[in-house]
Amino acid sequence: MAIQTVATTPIPGQRPGTSGLRKKVAVFRQQHYLENFVQSVFDTLGDLAGKTLVLGGDGRFHNRAAVHTILRMAAANNVARVLVGRGGLLSTPAVSCVIRKHEALGGIILSASHNPGGPDGDFGIKYNIANGGPAPEGVTDAIYQRTTTIGQYRISDDPDIDIDRIGRGYMEQMQIEVIDPVEDYAGMMEELFDFGAIRALFAGGFRMCFDAMSAISGPYAQAILEGRLGAPAGTVINAVPLEDFGGHHPDPNPVNAAQLIELMAGPDAPDFGAASDGDADRNMIVGRDFAVTPSDSLAILAANAQVAPGYRGGIAGIARSMPTSRAADRVAEALGVKLYETPTGWKYFGNLLDAGLITLCGEESYGTGSNHIREKDGVWAVLFWLNLLAATGKGVQEIVTEHWARFGRNYYSRHDYEAIDAHAAQVLMDDLRVKLSNLAGQELNNYTVDFADDFSYTDPVDASQSAQQGIRIVMTDGSRIVYRLSGTGTEGATLRIYLERYEADPSQHNIPTQQALAALIAIADSVASIAYNTGRSNPTVIT
Repeated sequence: MAIQTVATTPIPGQRPGTSGLRKKVAVFRQQHYLENFVQSVFDTLGDLAGKTLVLGGDGRFHNRAAVHTILRMAAANNVARVLVGRGGLLSTPAVSCVIRKHEALGGIILSASHNPGGPDGDFGIKYNIANGGPAPEGVTDAIYQRTTTIGQYRISDDPDIDIDRIGRGYMEQMQIEVIDPVEDYAGMMEELFDFGAIRALFAGGFRMCFDAMSAISGPYAQAILEGRLGAPAGTVINAVPLEDFGGHHPDPNPVNAAQLIELMAGPDAPDFGAASDGDADRNMIVGRDFAVTPSDSLAILAANAQVAPGYRGGIAGIARSMPTSRAADRVAEALGVKLYETPTGWKYFGNLLDAGLITLCGEESYGTGSNHIREKDGVWAVLFWLNLLAATGKGVQEIVTEHWARFGRNYYSRHDYEAIDAHAAQVLMDDLRVKLSNLAGQELNNYTVDFADDFSYTDPVDASQSAQQGIRIVMTDGSRIVYRLSGTGTEGATLRIYLERYEADPSQHNIPTQQALAALIAIADSVASIAYNTGRSNPTVIT
């Protein structure tokens, strides 16, 4: 067999975003499309002789074909060893875990996260660096620049290896090790959490439902919850990863995880509910007829971190993305640790974690994590909650309401306008930027604007700067409206509007969220002229 050099030409639009390169499956199936991008990654990394890479994905349509292509290209580019999950499967948190445990150069993750799958769905690819986290902008920019000049790629014509059987094989001179996708990750979880206490919880009749949404978290949840922790068979629903996620939109929020929400609101609801997304890095926590916001979840885990063995030494600090509610800020103040406010994107937490400045971090988009890896981690968050429930003997709602009584409640919601015209979305944001300088001091619907700006960030570790990370309108009482364009979709643009209001009085903690935020919602619509600019009178999704 031989290594082939294939002539190609640059393909426009291969710039990785915050979460890598995401396009429709049909785009990735175009001739040379995947190969151009992968070769650009390899060219950017330089000499790969003697290096180990990790490879796997969430099992969505085109995952297996892409794995085989990447293996043949890795062999042709002198990679010494590739660790690939059995069946081509590895959750995003597991890739980070395996990179770190085996001291790999990095890893290639095949996923479009919470985006729909199937032949007409989405596909994605991203490169994670040696710390296990997403590549920083310097690396992704270099990859993109290489895609604009590429003239050839290298690929082996060796036959594909069997990726469904654990073991070792070779392609050219490269060793391929097919690994159990769950083993390393589950072992790490057992070190972080009190599995004995959680086993006792289940042994005592505790019931839960974990909705894997026919995505990659299913094998992890079954192996850990039903296997190592003794939860009854059937605790994990929609457990088998499917190429189209069984028609699910694998985004764990109350809208898309409707089956779980209905079950948890029923007369025979389990004690605890949870869901994860396409690549298992997000999580939703639900009590009986009671959904926990991701912002509150981060704050509650930080306030109670000492219940888990992996965090009994205390936490160094907390980080949250700018749009995430300020609930964690109040916990950080009470604990006497620093709170870092970053742009959206998990890569911004990486430097803080590597420098030991923070222990826990999270985003409002159902992502929570810690210093155990360099990705958000859905199953980890669920196990943390189980550890908390086991340690306290309390229910989800009781834990949350006691937290509010101590720290106050941050009413919080996100309104998404999905797949709107990209040009119209950009016009809306540009118009808002023009208005910023005149908003301070204005009276808007019984609120007074304290300041308005376009959030920018200077990394406290390497001093790198990120501008235009979201437009903020902050009121004198601390209430906030944030506007941001999301980079995770593949069609048009998604406008996200984040709304937050703080309430200290426990007697006011039971107002329906949208009612509590009604005045801010009206301000957000009016200031941005949303209906005029987008043609939409209502959000696509409210969470």
